[in-house]
Amino acid sequence: MNLQTLLQDFNPGKFVVYVSLFVFVGLLSLRLDGVIIASFWAIFAPLWLWKLTVLISAVVGIYSWWRRTNTRVDLESYIHFKAMLLSLSLHLLLLLFELLACDKLQSGRHIWVLVFLPLFFLAIVSIAVCIWALKHERPFEMELFAAVNLLQFIFVALRLDGFILWKWELVFIPLWFTFGLALIGVSYSFLLALVLFRSTNISGDQRRASAQSAFGYASLVIPGLISQILLTKKLDGEILLPYSLICVPLLVSLTTLILRSLSARGGNLWWCGMQKDFCLFLLDMMPSLREYGNISYQGQRSSERQDPESTNLSPNGEPSAAPPFKHKNRNTSGKSDVRTVVPILAIDLPD
Repeated sequence: MNLQTLLQDFNPGKFVVYVSLFVFVGLLSLRLDGVIIASFWAIFAPLWLWKLTVLISAVVGIYSWWRRTNTRVDLESYIHFKAMLLSLSLHLLLLLFELLACDKLQSGRHIWVLVFLPLFFLAIVSIAVCIWALKHERPFEMELFAAVNLLQFIFVALRLDGFILWKWELVFIPLWFTFGLALIGVSYSFLLALVLFRSTNISGDQRRASAQSAFGYASLVIPGLISQILLTKKLDGEILLPYSLICVPLLVSLTTLILRSLSARGGNLWWCGMQKDFCLFLLDMMPSLREYGNISYQGQRSSERQDPESTNLSPNGEPSAAPPFKHKNRNTSGKSDVRTVVPILAIDLPD
């Protein structure tokens, strides 16, 4: 256990997003099954907490930027700040969709096309954001997910309003295509891990990293695909499984994402006005963590805790403490072993 490595690789933004989605999916499945009877406004509480965290972090970041307007800001900080503003705009569109969806589920007002309208704009804007992020070497996971699912959002909205009467397995055609590409990526990662495992010029650390990456992608994609298949069968009336059971594989995928966020690194430097890496910001806020951050713990086997050679028996048969000095190699021939000891000289000056 190494706290220093954990703090350096931890991505707080992804952790908050994935934990919020994990709790929300579990609560929503229980609400749809009738296990818990609560308002949808309460079921959406994890999402409200997520968006509230984003808003507070962005406001503090904008205030910190405004205070530094009189000082010179480097290009990298400017890119981080602009990326924060773009992410904030996308989160506001997502928040508007969640508000309309929650109101629709609670009161039945509006039509689903109107509810999905913010998602349509979100997907269109995400295309431009992905191009900008690719140009400036910024991560764009959520933006890419929204951009590739524009057609899927349209199909779901039209199906929920009854404008199209397709079966749900046809409605989810764009999603099947996405999962197909993901399965190709998983197959490629396993093939690469097998090639590296059989190669003799690759170190053990590289083999383990490749195998862990392959199993990580598999635990992310395959459970999500299983949950999507079960949900499709449920909506088409082919199976009668409860939603809480259908969402179990999806929760496995979200658990994988939560664990990956602990080693995802990266992140924006302007959320909450940190202006530095999360690890350094946390150590500045809580200096007591510096002592624990420089300590690593390593387990010791029980067989190594006690050296059998260092245990002596007393005359009554009980173990006694080992002597402070122990000569392992004794000269039994009676001859003294005299060796010449030559000191090591370090000459810094030329002759």
